[in-house]
Amino acid sequence: MNGSTSTGAHTDTSTHASPHPDPGAEASVIVVGAGPTGLLLAGDLAAAGIPVTVLEKRPADISNLTRAFAVHARTLEQLDARGLADELVERGQRIEKIRLFDGFTLDLTGLRSRFPFLLSTPQYEVEKLLRRRATEHGVAFRHGTQVTGLSQDATGVDVGVRFEDGTAGSFRAAYAVGTDGVRSVVREAAGQSFPGRPVISSIVLADVQLSESPDLTAAVRGSKDAFAFVIPFGDGYWRVGGWNRERADIPDSAPTSLDELKDITRRALGTDLGMHDARWISRFHSDERQVPSYRTGRIFLAGDAAHTHSPAGGQGMNTGLQDAANLSWKLAAVLRGHAPEALLDSYQGERHPVGRAVLRSSGAIIRLAMAHNRRQYALRSLLTTALRRVRAAREKALGQITGIGYAYAAPRGAHPLVGHRAPDVELAEGPAGTRLYEALRAGEFVLITPVATEIEAKDEEGRELRATLTHWARPRRSSLLVRPDGYIAWAAEQARPEQIRAALREWTGA
Repeated sequence: MNGSTSTGAHTDTSTHASPHPDPGAEASVIVVGAGPTGLLLAGDLAAAGIPVTVLEKRPADISNLTRAFAVHARTLEQLDARGLADELVERGQRIEKIRLFDGFTLDLTGLRSRFPFLLSTPQYEVEKLLRRRATEHGVAFRHGTQVTGLSQDATGVDVGVRFEDGTAGSFRAAYAVGTDGVRSVVREAAGQSFPGRPVISSIVLADVQLSESPDLTAAVRGSKDAFAFVIPFGDGYWRVGGWNRERADIPDSAPTSLDELKDITRRALGTDLGMHDARWISRFHSDERQVPSYRTGRIFLAGDAAHTHSPAGGQGMNTGLQDAANLSWKLAAVLRGHAPEALLDSYQGERHPVGRAVLRSSGAIIRLAMAHNRRQYALRSLLTTALRRVRAAREKALGQITGIGYAYAAPRGAHPLVGHRAPDVELAEGPAGTRLYEALRAGEFVLITPVATEIEAKDEEGRELRATLTHWARPRRSSLLVRPDGYIAWAAEQARPEQIRAALREWTGA
């Protein structure tokens, strides 16, 4: 949709008399929700010099105890581009294999990534790093602030709020992004439906200690009437979750206990692993839903506000973080005057298909884990046999689960690499670093050319070319222009300097 779409608010968003100062009045972007998706987005924008206000209904001293635990390779690459990955890896547990039903194992060690593993770590560890970065870059946080409605016009968005003391107020910015979860107020105010259906109910989840520690893999196993999974955190605790067909209709609000989870794991795994000392336990259900459009004029949706799906594969938080990485550089480019406003339409075109694919892949895993009749068992056996025997099928499954296999559509006639994820290639030693993802830490496009190619930092009219210029570490004939989110915007073989400058002008808005 274009930027002129008008959306009515659900409440009056005019400014009310209030004792609260209004730092959001100067914001260019308001982010609603301080989970991982909102924190990465806000940090990126602030690092690019864009004023950002984050509105969060939780008080500042309330931690976000949520279900996410897996950080996949593509997300670690995105964090690496922000200088955060190595620190997070030190805090978590590397898992090199994912064991699924029927004894099938996905081996992550062959991933073409600097991070050939799944990192198991509580979501709050991811949030700590992202919040620290956002704070360092000057993001304004407003905790205890409940969004009550939004309205937009041709120049901006008004966000109505209610503060902790019950008084009302409003914030205004050029754009607003809802990263406020599956019950998103922003989505509702934007008039977006959330079509889909429940996929599984009454999953019990806990962080526990075990007397019988299995090996350090991510394991999912099931029987006719139950399934369970066990994931190590590396700090003495394990994430254990499971589902019992006999108790599938119990509502989320019903109390749960360690004894219930023990019963599930005994049914699914043949043992309760001696679990004890739960530091957190919860019951939840899982839906498969996706908004038709991630954009409504000046209002955007990302993360769980835009899509929700089964926890199978641990893809939820990862998909949201990659939504944020895609949207942040585009908003920054438009607000800095480096790109036309139409660039923002590509967020829907690129991320909506990925969200739909995640719904399908995670849904397939959970349904296969819940198999309970002969036909379903046969289908599961057929799939696992194909994955064992057919390398292309196995690599596709790995690419979807880890995120490194997704690519964006490229224009007709473009180089075959355009739209694909850029691997962390070696660069010639220089101020940009010796790896691509070090060079991406500047938050700009990165141009990689053969050593012999010299490109002036300004175009023919003296305007600055906004990109980090670097060379291949080894002889190569190709030139690549890599977007700030690590995807290839343009590529050519034996490109002439004028071709490279034309690509820079097109993409960096010189």
